Amino acid sequence: MSGYSKTEVIGKNGRMFQGIKTSRRSVMEIREAIREERSVQIDILNYRKDGTPFWILFHLCPVFSKENGRVIHFVGVQVPITRKSRRSGSGLARNGVNLCEDGLGFHEAVLGSCRREVCTDTVAELGRISALDSVLADDREIIDEPCKAGDMEKRQATTAMNNILSVLTHYSESTGRLVCRKRCCLSGMGQLAASLNISLGRIKQSFVLTDPHSSHMPIVYVSDTFLELTGYARHEVLGRNCRFLSGQETDLSTQLQIRECMQTGQACTVCILNYRKDGSPFWNFLHISPVRNASGKIAYYVEVQTDATCMNLDKHKLSPETRQLSVVGAVKVAVRASSMVASTSNS
Repeated sequence: MSGYSKTEVIGKNGRMFQGIKTSRRSVMEIREAIREERSVQIDILNYRKDGTPFWILFHLCPVFSKENGRVIHFVGVQVPITRKSRRSGSGLARNGVNLCEDGLGFHEAVLGSCRREVCTDTVAELGRISALDSVLADDREIIDEPCKAGDMEKRQATTAMNNILSVLTHYSESTGRLVCRKRCCLSGMGQLAASLNISLGRIKQSFVLTDPHSSHMPIVYVSDTFLELTGYARHEVLGRNCRFLSGQETDLSTQLQIRECMQTGQACTVCILNYRKDGSPFWNFLHISPVRNASGKIAYYVEVQTDATCMNLDKHKLSPETRQLSVVGAVKVAVRASSMVASTSNS
């Protein structure tokens, strides 16, 4: 599919397939998934060895150690996008290359990477990749119009990934170094106290608690209303970063604003485009606030979600801002009470 030999690929970084027209935003989304140790599916423009561009659906998935829950590998599956949803016609460039339909037919390319290999260099290095003289003006016009993977490509990528992970899991059983596709041991995360779980369960609003002491700030508590709002099951949410709700149209600057506030221990309120499990978008009126324990240290962050499309349907109810602040207040009371009980028990 890429035109490279095995020896030319092994030991190299996946950036070797990227070029001048590869979306930096797509690359950043992949890098974010790597940092957060989560799966991602994304459409991205790649380049073959001969310089011809082609669109793929890239599916990345971490592989965890069963012993300590750490990521030991990433598996990447590349599926050529076989049709364009945003362009009519054959999609053939003047040089005879179909940017969305690979001449090899349905074929998955599998790349395995360790985390250090993938994360070494910066996205800025993309700017140093030379333009390819073999790409004609008409090709550039087609490149600028992105392709969208269809259900067939997505199913193909998922099936290929499942098969690969099944083989890896089976092989790990024979070597004694067991691996799995889901984090089996969340290092440093621990379980919430039963009393805190009960107290949080009484709060009938959409919210999650995240652990600021872990590098990717995993979700450690999720309310039932959040599950109803997003369509996810509890086990699909716990251990993940809230950015899994983001998608192609989510504003990157808003995400950076959220990150900066959390890094400085500040509260923030934003309106951000998020996506449910079924792929449907919704505007999330999101409030994030640090939650301190009885000793005054930040123990969690609470993130309260409100579907902005439903905010003004009932004028007799409390305003979204008031409801969000009431959730934050209730969570803070529950966390402080729980930490006081824990400190008393330890003493």
